[in-house]
Amino acid sequence: MISEKILTFTIKSLKGDTDKITLSLKVKDLNNTNNYVIQRAYLTQRINERQGTANTLTRAEVRGGGSKTWRQKGMGRARAGSNNSPLWKGGGVSFGPKPKLYLNKINRKEWKLGLRNLLIAKENNITVVENIRITEYKTKNIIKMLEGFSIDLAEDTLIILPMIQKELLQSTNNIKTIKLTLANNLNLKKILLAKNLLIMKDSLKIIEDTYNG
Repeated sequence: MISEKILTFTIKSLKGDTDKITLSLKVKDLNNTNNYVIQRAYLTQRINERQGTANTLTRAEVRGGGSKTWRQKGMGRARAGSNNSPLWKGGGVSFGPKPKLYLNKINRKEWKLGLRNLLIAKENNITVVENIRITEYKTKNIIKMLEGFSIDLAEDTLIILPMIQKELLQSTNNIKTIKLTLANNLNLKKILLAKNLLIMKDSLKIIEDTYNG
């Protein structure tokens, strides 16, 4: 059974709290499956991120090894037919990794449900602010602004924007704990790993329209 969960936030600005705004998200009433859907969506993303480019050479692919290393008898050493043997340094690898395509599929609606459930679970970590407009986009000004919103710069923070702001992106590049993303291109892994979510006011409407379908 699908129901609607309404999250209410106070819009913050550097001048103080201004007004309240809501975020409506469609969820299933079966609360015991919410974490499972989030986990499935997260694992699917992690699996699909794997490049699968690890490659080792077998004894047939290692260069050299054409002639017998030493004669069979009379050397006082164990028999050796090739220096490509996996027993030798520089030889081939037995059962080593080969290039592989890692692919896991998840229904698009299920992925969106997992994202909505995650946003609801992160409700207490969400801060909604007025659209960022500062006179001079510098790293020190961004730090001052974030501290004004009670954001701890030692914690990972994800800023969700309604549209690309090149100046904001450039001024946050030097802050390792700050990541930016667009409201219509949310990443479940980034949201899960972020301690704080700083969402622009105009992004809430985009989230409702994009992920409730």
